[in-house]
Amino acid sequence: MTRPVTLFTGQWADLPLDELCLKAAEWGYDGLELACWGDHFDVTRGADDVTYCQERKKLLEAHGLRVWAISNHLVGQAVADVVDTRHQDILPSHVWGDGDPDGVRSRAAEEMKQTARAAANMGLTVVNGFTGSPIWPLLYAFPPVSSETIEQGFQEFAELWNPILDVFDEVGVRFALEVHPTEIAFDIVTAERALEAVGYREAFGFNYDPSHLAYQGVDCVEFLLRFESRIFHAHMKDVWWSSTPMPSGVFGGHLPFGHQDRFWDFRSLGRGRVPFEEIIRALNRIGYQGPLSVEWEDAGMEREHGAAEACGFVRKLDFPTSEAAFDEAFQQAE
Repeated sequence: MTRPVTLFTGQWADLPLDELCLKAAEWGYDGLELACWGDHFDVTRGADDVTYCQERKKLLEAHGLRVWAISNHLVGQAVADVVDTRHQDILPSHVWGDGDPDGVRSRAAEEMKQTARAAANMGLTVVNGFTGSPIWPLLYAFPPVSSETIEQGFQEFAELWNPILDVFDEVGVRFALEVHPTEIAFDIVTAERALEAVGYREAFGFNYDPSHLAYQGVDCVEFLLRFESRIFHAHMKDVWWSSTPMPSGVFGGHLPFGHQDRFWDFRSLGRGRVPFEEIIRALNRIGYQGPLSVEWEDAGMEREHGAAEACGFVRKLDFPTSEAAFDEAFQQAE
């Protein structure tokens, strides 16, 4: 049996959930990965009201859809970030409050605890999201950055997230960090350091997304093999990058997505350079049976066309692993 194909609703939060359910069912999806913004999933209501959670699930079920995970990337970003005015644009008003950075981080942490409780009330075991990072602004080591400063950043991340992960443990839910530039973990090396910082606790793992690894030059297949027991969820998302020099590089040149001078850009699935064949084989090798969740982004394509196309691409791509050696039939009975 192949894995369910879901659609991450983060890029569709401008649509009411009932309208998106209708479209997703028509496009052929098995379910939705619900974003905790727009009207798709209210964390506060979900944590306090089991009936609300049941109603969300019934809405999906009415369209033949299921939910395997909820995602709270935007609030999670503020937990460990160096908070500034940019965060006001992505945070709920009750989390932003008066904008005092310490208060924002504290309220964001409480909201992530509520997200764990809400997921449990939904009968789910995975919350995807971001962590933020106190040291991402120090990525380029000039003026020089000491190794002690970087280590302090990982420890600060752990101090901020361990109390949140305690609640995840209490309710039997796991947090899956989407490894991504601007997060505490953005490649294999930093993912290992993040795991080490939180003591390899069971509640912390990864939402695998190859698009944020491949254009950096990170081995996106090796990531799966290296962290096989920590792959809690998987995004299907493609990215293109140039095989020849461009006016901008991996840092993007402050250019918007879709600009002709970008070295890399997100593309609809199958239209970039992510090695999906090898990724599916690696997912089979590590025994991953969770959803393949399409995160659709392509500045050059109409999104409804892209979402339907992406669903078909993933269905055609995925295949179950073999339960027997292919040459077993040649073996002679003794």
